[in-house]
Amino acid sequence: MQRISAQGAHIDDIDRAIIEALQNDGRLPYTKLGQTVGLSEAAVRQRVQRLIETGVMQIVAVTNPLSLGYRRMALIGVRAEGDTSIIAKQLEDFDEIEYIVITAGSFDLMCEVVSADDRALLALTNRIRGVHGVKSTESFIYLDLVKQTYTWGAH
Repeated sequence: MQRISAQGAHIDDIDRAIIEALQNDGRLPYTKLGQTVGLSEAAVRQRVQRLIETGVMQIVAVTNPLSLGYRRMALIGVRAEGDTSIIAKQLEDFDEIEYIVITAGSFDLMCEVVSADDRALLALTNRIRGVHGVKSTESFIYLDLVKQTYTWGAH
């Protein structure tokens, strides 16, 4: 899992326009992207590469796991004791965990997970509870995926 951090990211209005255009169509050719933001193809290519290398953005295909045959998605709240960054690092190795955040509040970490079914979710939850420093978990099972967008980063 790639660690995402806003620290040190310097983006300007053109970078924001590039991000927004790619959020609308991640397969947009550099020639059209350049026309959209007013840069040459080469300049746009360099900017996109820099945005990717610095971790500001990723270009990926986003799927709805429920439509691909996975029967269970959930958010798992984790209460922990000790260094949460060490616990998060251990959880990164779990393939079923798609997203991990260290939080404030009643949970120390939140993990978004995708599993084949309830039995697999139970096994995953037990594995998470077995990680040193995890005190307890609480699962919030998704009944339906109503909205999934990734357009918040450019504005």
